[in-house]
Amino acid sequence: GPNPFLEDFVRIHGKPFDRDEAYEREPFSVDTEEGKTDQLYKAHGYHTKVPHLAIVPSILHYTEPGDIVLDGFCGSGMTGLAAQWCGSAPPAYRRKLEEEWRKGGRPRPKWGARRAILGDLGPAATFIAAGYNLPFNVKAFERAAKRILDEVEGELGWMYETLHSDGRTKGRINYTVWSEMFACPECSGEVNFVKEALDVQTKRVRDSFPCPGCGVALAKKKLERLYDTRFDSAISSSIRIPKRQPTFLNYSVGGNRYEKELDGNDHHILRQIEAMPVPGEVPVNRMMNMADDVEAWGDEWRAGVAAFTHVHHLFLPRAAHSLAALWRFVGREADVRLRNILLYFVEQAILGLSTMNRYSPSHFSQVNRYMSGRLRVLSQHAEVSPWYILSGKLARLTKAFNRLPARSDHAFLSTGSCSALPADSETVDYIFTDPPFGHNFAYSELNFVVESWHRVFTVQDDEAIVSGHQNKGVDDYQRLMRACFSRYYDVLKPGRWMTVVFSNSSAGVWKAIQEAMGNVGFVVGDVRTLDKKQGTFNQVHGVSPDQDLVISAYKPTAALSEKFSLGSSTPDAAWAFIKEHLRHVPVFVGQKGEGDLIVERTAQMLHDRMIAFHVQRGLAVPLSSPDFLEGLVQRFPERDGMYFLPEQVAEYDKKRTTVKAVRQLELFVNDEASAVMWLRTTLKNRPMSYQDLSPIFMKKLQSWSKHERTMELSMLLEQNFICYYGRG
Repeated sequence: GPNPFLEDFVRIHGKPFDRDEAYEREPFSVDTEEGKTDQLYKAHGYHTKVPHLAIVPSILHYTEPGDIVLDGFCGSGMTGLAAQWCGSAPPAYRRKLEEEWRKGGRPRPKWGARRAILGDLGPAATFIAAGYNLPFNVKAFERAAKRILDEVEGELGWMYETLHSDGRTKGRINYTVWSEMFACPECSGEVNFVKEALDVQTKRVRDSFPCPGCGVALAKKKLERLYDTRFDSAISSSIRIPKRQPTFLNYSVGGNRYEKELDGNDHHILRQIEAMPVPGEVPVNRMMNMADDVEAWGDEWRAGVAAFTHVHHLFLPRAAHSLAALWRFVGREADVRLRNILLYFVEQAILGLSTMNRYSPSHFSQVNRYMSGRLRVLSQHAEVSPWYILSGKLARLTKAFNRLPARSDHAFLSTGSCSALPADSETVDYIFTDPPFGHNFAYSELNFVVESWHRVFTVQDDEAIVSGHQNKGVDDYQRLMRACFSRYYDVLKPGRWMTVVFSNSSAGVWKAIQEAMGNVGFVVGDVRTLDKKQGTFNQVHGVSPDQDLVISAYKPTAALSEKFSLGSSTPDAAWAFIKEHLRHVPVFVGQKGEGDLIVERTAQMLHDRMIAFHVQRGLAVPLSSPDFLEGLVQRFPERDGMYFLPEQVAEYDKKRTTVKAVRQLELFVNDEASAVMWLRTTLKNRPMSYQDLSPIFMKKLQSWSKHERTMELSMLLEQNFICYYGRG
């Protein structure tokens, strides 16, 4: 649950809000491209992760050493890692960043660790975040982990022994490949899918193959899955599960690897293990604590439903015993911090030892081949040994953790809804957050298997998600997100910034997020793209954009808020807002010899922001459109269709000389007609894929009229354009 000591942490380490403190930053508008190859980043997987090295520059830009950074949707805790990295980054990284900033005309970053408050609704997430952000003794961890792997070997080594081809030498099994069994529609004979369909030479599954019984040509679509019915003593009832057969195994003798079909002794060992009761450490929860109606598993990311109704059905007997032994030996460690980091290590084998680990013969290793963002059991399963999955991991973890910057008083973790974060008002210096977006990931359900081993679960009622299964639509999602942004707004100091990373191709969700942010008082200063280098599962399949949007929003200063505190507005107050907003917008953005037209500085956008600011506070707008446009021209210098504060113009003029031209915005997209016109212009210049077009379209949606129904990009393209699929 929520950490009861959070307020103490903020009181001791935070700096009280000082309205006289000079603080000015423009949005950090550089498109950040930091890869996912860093050893620390790869130390533990999670469904979605912004690499910590992509977050470091933002924290350096917006904060001072010792400032408090907040992330209420922390996931695996990368924001905390980035905050601490600001103080422990190696010299080579510092030199590279300082040189980039010098070229971009930025002041030198102030190195030094920042403090982080990390919260998440999911216990699975905060557990990983704690592993990343709380210090521990790396040498003691390495010794204990090796001891535990040896203890498991001593207790269960016999389960993974096999005889070499010489009939004398004992080998150790790396993994056993299991196949689901099917029935031939012609002769009803049994078909072992792996044995018949897998081409041993090419390592690929054949589209068509002969039935071993009658010789008729078969394809997987024509086959009927076979099931076994047996009594499950763990839940005292009969269950129906897909019939599986072990097909062959991969084993090591000395330093060499071999493959063979199972012999009589191998089958005998498997029968022995099957007769043993399910160990007490193995969770037997019904999946998602759902009712007995299996059909309730409707969502497309959950497949192979009939394959399992309870968590323990995802583990073959030998894998269940291995995981149980690992869990049991770790549980005997007396030191709490060491025990938790050992669990952090061991829990990474949970999904890899489950039947969701598909056999992928074309891959170098069969470790963690489960589908990302899916709960899916496939026809080919590689049942790996605990040493095969964890030995290499231990070596990589030790190496990564030796670089870990964690300090005992620099990260603070809390499990619970972001909307109920227990912190005082105006105590946080900066927010970097990557919240759940609509229906992209069903975090609580994807975390259920891991959380069941920890015996602690996500409270689904508070989960911000669009989900038919949870009966939550976009309105429910917006309501939950608004409560979270309201909390963010309250704890953030006036005049300070929040960076929101957004990855969803739904225009409806994008609009819901913007309204949720605006309704609580945030003002958007800038929207950019962040390339996470490698797409998530949905992104790779074109469901959402490859590039994420980065939204920079600020909380108005105390001085501005006071002008509106009496519940009415004047023209002077409206112009005070415009002045403050222009101070929070980039002065110049240029790349590849061209300057960007900064949308936030155009007359229409400034007018929209001014109106939204008043409407969201329930105030009458004190300026008519003609008065606003006339006043804008009188009060603010104009360059290239953009408006500036007098003190900003010199900087713009100087930087403008470094580029040949300023890219003009083709069109404002504010309704369906202008959206179609903008798409025609854009695609006429250059045909694009949906993935490339989507993030650009999302940025255009900022000026969409409030009274117009938001149109999805997919629908606009379908109705007005022809899609070329690369065939013919």
